[in-house]
Amino acid sequence: MQKNLSGELHSSTPSHLSLRNMNIPKELIQMGGCRTFAVGSKSKKGGKGGVASDAPKASTISKEIKATTVVGANILKDGANTKILLDSEYSEWLWHLLDKRLGLSELRRKDIESLPYEDLKRFVKLDNRARIKENNSVRAKN
Repeated sequence: MQKNLSGELHSSTPSHLSLRNMNIPKELIQMGGCRTFAVGSKSKKGGKGGVASDAPKASTISKEIKATTVVGANILKDGANTKILLDSEYSEWLWHLLDKRLGLSELRRKDIESLPYEDLKRFVKLDNRARIKENNSVRAKN
């Protein structure tokens, strides 16, 4: 509602566009205002306490195959499971992946000049990370 120049209240929409003057079928009004929800599935077969039919089956792979292949490592649809190779056939870097690496406090105790390049890189990375965390905690308190 708005006031015109003479101070009288009137509708801002023209009377021919008002919903009161429109003839809208009842079915259309009901359809527009109806909320719908997802319907749950009907009762499952077997009910509670029954044996699930989708339960994983016991492995039928022989022990020989399990000893020579990496079962479950294949990610390709048409691919085959990879064979386990001899230790000598794997790259040298693979055997160092699980080696214990020095922490920041241990690296700080050592002489920086005598550190190998890889340990020096690790020291810089860990030191930067610690400095950033410290700055973030100081700023969060303020």
